[in-house]
Amino acid sequence: MEARHNWTVEEVRTLLDKPFMDLLFEAQMVHRQHQQHNYVQVSTLLSIKTGACPEDCKYCPQSAHYRTDVERERLMEVDQVLNAAKKAKDSGSTRFCMGAAWKNPKERDMPYLKSMIQGVKEMGLETCMTLGMLTPEQANELAEAGLDFYNHNLDTSPEYYSNIITTRTYQDRLDTLSHVRDAGMKICSGGIIGMGETVSDRAGLLTELANLPTHPESVPINMLVKVKGTPLEGEEDVEPFDFIRLIAAARIMMPHSAVRLSAGREQMNEQMQALCFMAGANSIFYGCKLLTTPNPAEDKDMQLLAKLGINSSDVAQKPDQIQEDELMEQVMERVAARPTEDDLFYDAGV
Repeated sequence: MEARHNWTVEEVRTLLDKPFMDLLFEAQMVHRQHQQHNYVQVSTLLSIKTGACPEDCKYCPQSAHYRTDVERERLMEVDQVLNAAKKAKDSGSTRFCMGAAWKNPKERDMPYLKSMIQGVKEMGLETCMTLGMLTPEQANELAEAGLDFYNHNLDTSPEYYSNIITTRTYQDRLDTLSHVRDAGMKICSGGIIGMGETVSDRAGLLTELANLPTHPESVPINMLVKVKGTPLEGEEDVEPFDFIRLIAAARIMMPHSAVRLSAGREQMNEQMQALCFMAGANSIFYGCKLLTTPNPAEDKDMQLLAKLGINSSDVAQKPDQIQEDELMEQVMERVAARPTEDDLFYDAGV
């Protein structure tokens, strides 16, 4: 399957409307062709600067526009961040993500951010940051420091965006993604489900992501975590099967991307998460907190992955085509070694 960049919202709606089992089967086939199966990449996300964000994102407890229980904290010291990164690595994470509640980083912050990146890289971890909007110059600085991934979510469809955020435009977000790509970094970009959007809005989000000139290397799909004090605290829960459908569609549309099962996992039971992995999710955030919202504890995640046979050293983590070729060779060898009809007659004394 060739990666496409010309999807229409109508096509994605048709994809999402497929019978559930057919959609999952198609997604799993695409997943096995292009991704390591029985494998989930594990990342840890740390809030390096918390609260007092000038943005008015209606889902976010860190916005200065709303009264929530989130306490404001200044940018963490570099040593504190590196200590957290070491603990994350010791717990099994392979990527360390650092998030700051800013509209955009200030120039005075850049030396500290670059020191964090360099220190985490020296530990052998992949690095990711989410700091808000970036100028081309800032993107280049972060890339030169060694930043591997930059996270900047589109959140929802262009049509629904103004219902959620008014302090920056959709084009602002696309411009930042362009600056990140031009600087040579990998992109982590996805969205949030359960903010009152329609199915067409969900299809529109996936269409925007899949039609980028290069697909994001990582696509986090978040289920809204409703926080008291935010405008979206009273939204209806997402239907689990609808969420799983979105994971499957993302996998089919962006076959080479990692699809991350992100915020909202605390509200998902093991069976729902298993179906998400079946649908093509192959990345999770690890640790008891995602910035300021709850996340399953590390041991709980490891128990689930063990139950599913994911990340086991006994599992050959190869795309299916390679395994199928090896299996075919074994079959042909066995066929060649089988006795002929004449041999069977001879053994029977005929």
